[in-house]
Amino acid sequence: MEPLTLFIGIIGNVISVLMFLSPAGTFWRIVKNRSTEDFESLPYICTLLNASLWTYYGVIKPGAYLVATVNGFGIVVEIVYVALFITYAPRKMKVKTGTLVGILNVGFLAAATVVTWLALEGEARIDAIGFISSALNIVMYGSPLAAMKTVVTSKSVEYMPFLLSFFLFLNGGIWTFYAFLTKDLFLGVPNGTGFLLGAAQLILYALFRNAKPSASGLINTNTTNYGSLEEGGQREPFIPTPHQEIR
Repeated sequence: MEPLTLFIGIIGNVISVLMFLSPAGTFWRIVKNRSTEDFESLPYICTLLNASLWTYYGVIKPGAYLVATVNGFGIVVEIVYVALFITYAPRKMKVKTGTLVGILNVGFLAAATVVTWLALEGEARIDAIGFISSALNIVMYGSPLAAMKTVVTSKSVEYMPFLLSFFLFLNGGIWTFYAFLTKDLFLGVPNGTGFLLGAAQLILYALFRNAKPSASGLINTNTTNYGSLEEGGQREPFIPTPHQEIR
């Protein structure tokens, strides 16, 4: 691997680690209060699935070990988040979370792994996993669109945390550059999308950070905030309905 490519990949890993760790404050609150309150588990379940698929992609693709290592770290972090959520969630939420984990993190992941491993080989296997991972990544990166709508209608950036938007912007940009250097379309497309959406969020933040909130908009955000990673996915799940995307 070229020195520049390696350097960019290492920076990308550092930023991705920060993104994976961004919900730590939320889980400290959950542990401290011994309650998941109105938080949703789906953001962490979907991020765990995404990290698992990208780890598989990084393992089977030659030279993609930087993708595998950072997402392997993401798997560990998200497993801790999901375990803590199940520990402190009320019974109904425990059942819901356990069911989703079984369907997505066990069933879907196992099916994708077994089918691609047995039915495909070589580049075809890499392309299949890359396509699945990219599609999920684009959906995940697109989830902040609801938050952007909330910012415009409420004239408030309360439900679009600056640090999350900033890290989405950095993460998308650095991995798009890495994808360009390695000529990896599956990394480039979703992260390029994330870079553009992150930039749009930062522009909105600059426009509305000092704006006077709309009374009607604030009432609306109390029931329809988009559930950012940093705030743990309150009210709405991370991916747009019916499921409702660091790398």
